[in-house]
Amino acid sequence: MYKLIEFIRRVYVVLLFVIIETVALYCYAHSTYYTQAKILASANSVVGGIQGTLFGIRHYFTLHNENAILAQRIVELESELEFYRESGAVEREDSEALSEIDSMYLSEILQYRYMTARVISNTVNHNNNLITLNRGRSHGVVPNMGVITPDGNMVGHVAACSERYSVVIPLINMSFRTGGQVLRDGERYIGSVSWSGGNPYRVNMTELSKYAEVGVDEEVFASSLFFPQDMKVCIGYVEKVTPNVNQISDDVVIRLATDFSRLDNVILIENSDFYETTELENSVRSGRYLQDDTMSEN
Repeated sequence: MYKLIEFIRRVYVVLLFVIIETVALYCYAHSTYYTQAKILASANSVVGGIQGTLFGIRHYFTLHNENAILAQRIVELESELEFYRESGAVEREDSEALSEIDSMYLSEILQYRYMTARVISNTVNHNNNLITLNRGRSHGVVPNMGVITPDGNMVGHVAACSERYSVVIPLINMSFRTGGQVLRDGERYIGSVSWSGGNPYRVNMTELSKYAEVGVDEEVFASSLFFPQDMKVCIGYVEKVTPNVNQISDDVVIRLATDFSRLDNVILIENSDFYETTELENSVRSGRYLQDDTMSEN
């Protein structure tokens, strides 16, 4: 007993330091969601290999079918790209007057870049769920890439990257916000989509005009800079519609098209104009755009 007390007396300073450092690190890691994402992305550089190996054993038996689905989706995207290229070539031969239209198609095609990735870590029962992918900066992944399933359903967007791994903020994360739209009779009705926690199979859409007159099981698509404008990325299906107290909009419960508990292969989409457009929007919101415009006139 005396030796134990003597030992503790000698190392108590070290023990106290370790305890304080542990508490400080815990507080820092849980201070903000962004901090959590950055720490997780860094930690994945160490533990990602182990997670990938364990996942690979389970994934082996279903890999063939899933890759077939994913490959088919890539083929469809490549076919669409080739179609636009061929259409552009025909237009150039037919008439110089259509050259501007051809340039517009080509610029829209080149604006987006696609790649595939595999989920190696995923949570669905937390308020701030995260998804870890086996692709990082060395593979061409960058923050703010959109993420969808091979079926074209929305998953979320990339929040942070390490060299070999990346972390995605999914729809079922309470800090995630995106636009949703209902298409009807050539009109687009847009609302704000978010997750309130709890049920990983449902999200909410607010600020949807009551004139949209949405019905149960109607499809809701993403309205976001992460994805091509003409790509119908499905968020889910209308399950319940409730008139808002303001009497001019509806609150909608959406049944998610993506089952996050079974998420495996995904497709990443980079919009090369994302930063330019978001910077422009932010400058208008902050008033910088109006100030710069006034100064240029003077």
